[in-house]
Amino acid sequence: MNVLLHGINILPEFQNYIQQLIQIFEKQGVRVLMTKSLYQCMGKDSKKHALPSLLTSNTPLDSLDFVLSIGGDGTLLDTISLIGAHQTPILGINTGRMGFLATIAKEEIELAVKDLLADRYSLEDRSLVCLESSIPLFDGMNFGLNEFTIHKRDTSSMITVHTYIDGDYLNSYWADGLIVSTPTGSTGYSLSCGGPLISPLAKNFVITPVSPHNLNVRPIVVSDDSEISFKIEGRSEKFLVSLDSRSTPIDASVTLKVKKEKFVAKLVKFHNYSFFDTLRQKLNWGYDMRN
Repeated sequence: MNVLLHGINILPEFQNYIQQLIQIFEKQGVRVLMTKSLYQCMGKDSKKHALPSLLTSNTPLDSLDFVLSIGGDGTLLDTISLIGAHQTPILGINTGRMGFLATIAKEEIELAVKDLLADRYSLEDRSLVCLESSIPLFDGMNFGLNEFTIHKRDTSSMITVHTYIDGDYLNSYWADGLIVSTPTGSTGYSLSCGGPLISPLAKNFVITPVSPHNLNVRPIVVSDDSEISFKIEGRSEKFLVSLDSRSTPIDASVTLKVKKEKFVAKLVKFHNYSFFDTLRQKLNWGYDMRN
């Protein structure tokens, strides 16, 4: 078995848990690789502990059995960009705060590895959003797990986003921006802008305006078989588009269309995991502030 560890800006107090993780795998005869970003974080301790081999451009990604994303949900999004269409199963180990995607706490690492090696898990297919544009964007990584966003740039003026569903006119959003979210992304930026929560395996997109001028404009849920296209207007000549945490400026001449990506992100889920348990825990549902 080949396992890749990926992390970004790991805090020193968490590095001992990573060493524990490496030792557990190696005792079981698992070959461990490490991305450059995580290797650099761990490099200060290299004199105390031998580090695994570094992932290089010559390493075939399809040779990996699992990728362990060590960090928060943002690290897991970066992991999906790294893996892309290879669809390698990803396990998220949470060193952050919210952890809707990275669900394994540091105290649960040893048990999680045992369950992984004993095949006591399932794979959950998470749909991705795919961007098609008239010019190349995002260095070919034109997909995202959470959302695609159009946003104003360098101006206090709102923008107008004319939006079409399968070629049919939906609405002209006069707002700071517009989000097209996957079910996974419904707990992210879309939620903070008033969008609904959606079960991860639902077959939908959510279109959510960012600070709309008209208060009667509300988020709308559409089928993820839809193709959603846009025309942008505004006083500024430049706008921002983003896929998850990656952003780039464009001008109004660029045509944009989003749809469901052909491949998926495969997330490792253990049998005691429940999305609804996570919602209650992270959002404090059922918690009485008076007590």
